[in-house]
Amino acid sequence: MSAPSPSRRRFVRNAAGTTAFFLLAGQEFPFPAVASPMPDRKPAFFSPEEFRFLDAACECIYPHDALGPGASALGVAYFIDGQMQTPYGRGELWYMSGPFQEGPANLGYQLPLAPCDLYRQGIEAADHYARTERGKTFADLTPEIQVELLTAFEGGAVNFPAFNARLFFEQLRTNTLEGVFADPAYGGNLHMQGWMLLGFPGARADFMDWVNQEGAAYPFPPVSIGARKA
Repeated sequence: MSAPSPSRRRFVRNAAGTTAFFLLAGQEFPFPAVASPMPDRKPAFFSPEEFRFLDAACECIYPHDALGPGASALGVAYFIDGQMQTPYGRGELWYMSGPFQEGPANLGYQLPLAPCDLYRQGIEAADHYARTERGKTFADLTPEIQVELLTAFEGGAVNFPAFNARLFFEQLRTNTLEGVFADPAYGGNLHMQGWMLLGFPGARADFMDWVNQEGAAYPFPPVSIGARKA
């Protein structure tokens, strides 16, 4: 295996602070020699063009490399598509009444938009920016240029009509990582390959046989809550 990319290597090193990673230290679950086929599914919330943007942008944020698949192969865009049809996506879990005032970043989310509206407006604005600055929609640009545009969004130098592009990028980055490492029952982390990267055991109910066995490799592959039987 070739050397992993610095960004993913740094992420895995930081993840080593979690209990699950220490539990599984030294254990590796190999990826399939042949990539498993993607399920035959279609987005339910996003339009085809919106979904093309989402899939490409998520892959830029979490690209494939020598350690494993990227966001596209993990089905992250489908995970986000599913989120938009939940109380979270519709903003039903938040206080969404006015007045709305611009506040400092440490006060958290300040927009009068539910996540589904933030995505819809953000994707439209991002594609408009890509066409204006680069002559093509975001998904039709090279990965290198896509990364340049997302970097500009992240840096706060780009203002969309309704909000700063940085807010859209932060929402997208958060949901992308959730889709990589959430339980596959929610639509992402296809075939638990995000968990395999970390050696995470998933939804196993009992680890008592492996308590206080420092250095012992955990021998079982991960389990999804979707695979558990009542």
